[in-house]
Amino acid sequence: MAVPRTYHVVTLGCPKNDVDSEHLERLLSGGELLPVEDPYDADAVIVNTCGFIEQSQEQSYQAVDELARDKRDGQKLIVAGCLTQLYAGELRARAPGVDHVFGVGQWHDVARLLSVDVDAIYDIPESTPHLDGPSAYLKISDGCDAPCTFCVIPKIKGGLRSAPAGMLIKEAQRLSGAGARELVLVAQDTTAWGEDLGQGFAAGLPGLLEMLSEAVGPDVWLRLMYAYPSRVTPELAETMARLPNVLHYLDVPLQHGAHSTLRRMKRPANVERVMKNIETMRDAMPDLVLRTSFITGFPGETEAEFQELMDFATAIRFDHVGVFTYSRQQWTGADDLAGHLPDEVKHARRDRLMELQAGIARERASRFVGHDLEMLVEGAGEDEDGNPVIAGRTYREAPEVDGLVFAAGHAEPGSRVPVRIEASGDYDLFGTVLAQPVR
Repeated sequence: MAVPRTYHVVTLGCPKNDVDSEHLERLLSGGELLPVEDPYDADAVIVNTCGFIEQSQEQSYQAVDELARDKRDGQKLIVAGCLTQLYAGELRARAPGVDHVFGVGQWHDVARLLSVDVDAIYDIPESTPHLDGPSAYLKISDGCDAPCTFCVIPKIKGGLRSAPAGMLIKEAQRLSGAGARELVLVAQDTTAWGEDLGQGFAAGLPGLLEMLSEAVGPDVWLRLMYAYPSRVTPELAETMARLPNVLHYLDVPLQHGAHSTLRRMKRPANVERVMKNIETMRDAMPDLVLRTSFITGFPGETEAEFQELMDFATAIRFDHVGVFTYSRQQWTGADDLAGHLPDEVKHARRDRLMELQAGIARERASRFVGHDLEMLVEGAGEDEDGNPVIAGRTYREAPEVDGLVFAAGHAEPGSRVPVRIEASGDYDLFGTVLAQPVR
């Protein structure tokens, strides 16, 4: 292979993969390779795959198939990430046009293959990240020690590995220095941060939030995703409530609301304790916005258990909910459980839960009507009559997974402006800009 000069990265899956791809691109650009927008024009195409559930696996396979089919002479196709960690042999058999396969976390090896001296350029302080908008993801740890029977992540990623606080502070400052106005903290379990570094159970994250809040200053939002329910503590609630730039938003993937189902999942099964933790968070932050995710059709889920889930969702009244049908996975405890359900039952239950949640989300969104919220502007344009309109998010909406806010008026993308909320839908809010940006 001739020394590569250009590359193109295809990223599939979750925000944590976005962070990994950005890290790879820092290595490649430090080695003086140039990115190109069209994969056909690249000397090397790298695919960062996802292998979490069947749908994401198939999406990764299809992307690799297409790139292999369209390869030009002399081009190298490199596939890495979660899918290859599990199914490298299957991938090679299905797509013989793939030249190289790497597993999870082997980005230095990918860079070395492309003639990059990673020891000379790794993590150069002056490197500037490319931001697609005013928000950026900060991955605080990788891997997971939780025993969830539906999840293949420990097989893919291994056990918990927290990034050192100093490294995270440096990365947060690098991102904010490049223009990020919001940092979204992600991990397999953000609330486990620091336990492998000697911190006590659920004790590390509040301290990390303190350090990050001071490091980036009050004008950069900090948003917390992927909190494990049993690690949502009063200390975390107090810290979030006190720090001015930590948003009153929390994503707690609960997965189910029936005690018996949660026990089969090997998730925290004390539903009453979960509800008490949520009550504690809402007492500390009355304006708290909660997101969660649920799985329908887990092996053995009875109609009564599903109704418990429906009742749980009704009682808690989450602002945002993602609902997924159970996806069977090799190397997980649930794969060997009895009572796997037909797809039509899984999908029917998902639809019923989503219909219920739509009404709850509509009611939760309506409480913001008449209030003034600070909005992070992501785009600007015009309505059908030629009047200026901006789109973006308030503290209520996480990037990529929640709704948007649309406001009449003008503001520059990347700025924050006050918006009077005048109407709400199932997922989106609508309003008017009150003033020009002040920051």
